[in-house]
Formats: sequence, C-alpha cells, structure tokens
Amino acid sequence: MTSILPPVHPGEILREEYLVPLGMSAGALSKHLNVPRTRIERLAIEQTGVTPDTALRLAKFFRTTPEFWMNMQASYDLKKKAAAIQNELAAIHEMNAA
Repeated sequence: MTSILPPVHPGEILREEYLVPLGMSAGALSKHLNVPRTRIERLAIEQTGVTPDTALRLAKFFRTTPEFWMNMQASYDLKKKAAAIQNELAAIHEMNAA
C-alpha cells in the first residue's frame, strides 16, 4: 500500500485548522475542555493520538462529531501500520472465492 502523501495526524488538523485560525493556545483549549494542558499540547505536536474521551470533548467544543476525530485517528493509525508492515502484507495471498 503506497501513498504519495504521508498520513495526516489529527494533531496537525487540530493545530492548523482550529487552533491557529482561532488564535487559541493548546493551554486555552485544555481549559475549555477541562483536561490537562499536556494532553492537548501533546496532541497538537503529534506526540499522542485522539482518545474517545478527547474526541467527545473536541466534538462538543468545536461543534463537530466524535466520529470525525476518531475516524481521523483510525485512518492515521491504519496508514502508519500499513506502511510499517507493507512487506508482510505483500506476502499474504488473498483467499480465492469458492
């Protein structure tokens, strides 16, 4: 599975599409979400992923859906893992239909 573009981390989306345009810091967002500052800081610098708890809080605050955030995280995780095990995946032969 090859891709021209690297997978986009949800933290990049949070940072570039929400925090920067709003002029909001990770610390300010964390206060609105009632979570530790480090949780949002680490997410925004792509050191950690979106958890269900964080997805629910981001969705409520930004008027999106938790699925938006969780699907972005799942897509990122799948693309990273697929790249990491691409040789192993290539060695798997698909099952023939009966």
